[in-house]
Amino acid sequence: MRRVHAIVTGTVQGVGYRFTLQHVVERAHATGWVRNLRDGSVEAEIEGEDAAVEAVLDWMREGPRGGDVTGVEVAELSPTGGTGFEVRRDG
Repeated sequence: MRRVHAIVTGTVQGVGYRFTLQHVVERAHATGWVRNLRDGSVEAEIEGEDAAVEAVLDWMREGPRGGDVTGVEVAELSPTGGTGFEVRRDG
């Protein structure tokens, strides 16, 4: 089991990044949350089996059509056993 915290930079707001990420996470059978930050970046935490988290991170590095990801900063966290996925209010 793996949990990561990620900050995604680039053109990642106003392009459907959060809602597409929600579908990617659910298809990977992972959990977590995502939100926009005031500086234009997107923040997320993803938890699941190692391969599922890695697949989600691979998508996060590409992003949706119309987006332009310039960086993804990833930090490892301790798994919490979370369930579901939440699109949170902007932070």
